[in-house]
Parts: sequence; C-alpha cells; structure tokens
Amino acid sequence: MAKAAKATLTKSELIDTLHAKNGTLTKKAVSEVVDQVFSTITDHVAKGTAVNIVGFGKFHAVKRAARTGRNPATGAVIKIAATTTPRFAAGKAFKDSVARKK
Repeated sequence: MAKAAKATLTKSELIDTLHAKNGTLTKKAVSEVVDQVFSTITDHVAKGTAVNIVGFGKFHAVKRAARTGRNPATGAVIKIAATTTPRFAAGKAFKDSVARKK
C-alpha cells in the first residue's frame, strides 16, 4: 500500500523551504522573519485591524454574538458568551492557484 501524500506543511518545513529558496539569509534569520510576520499579523488582528496581503488574502477579526446552545450529552441549554475570533479570507489569486493544482 502506498503512503498517502503529506497533507500539512509545518512551520519548520516552511522555514526550511524559504531558506532553500534564499541563498543569502541564514536559517535563523529566516526563522526570525517568519516569527515576525506571524507576530505582526496576530498583533494587528488582535487590535481589530485587518491585514490585507494582495494576491494572498485578508486576516481579520469577527465578533460572534452571545447565543444559547445545547450540551450534546445532556441536552441542557447553556449560554455561550460573545467572543471575537480570527478569520482568513483567501484572495482571488490564491483561490485560483489552489483550484488549478487539483
């Protein structure tokens, strides 16, 4: 039986790939840049600012209203508090690229 293709790319694999494509930056420097990019996106979205990367997509926060739900085990009604969650909306170029790869 053939082994299935790997379905995820880890952060360390991303760093390795970027390091291999860039001959001037060290692996540590690439790692720091990746960390700074993720940190910057996280900080801005947490403050309520959308981060739009043209051709890739938009990271933004969405407020979810308080609502009632049910405990699936007991059927009891529970209150679910309002919360803010991060969202990502893929850009057209990203969507088109993924659609072509299938």
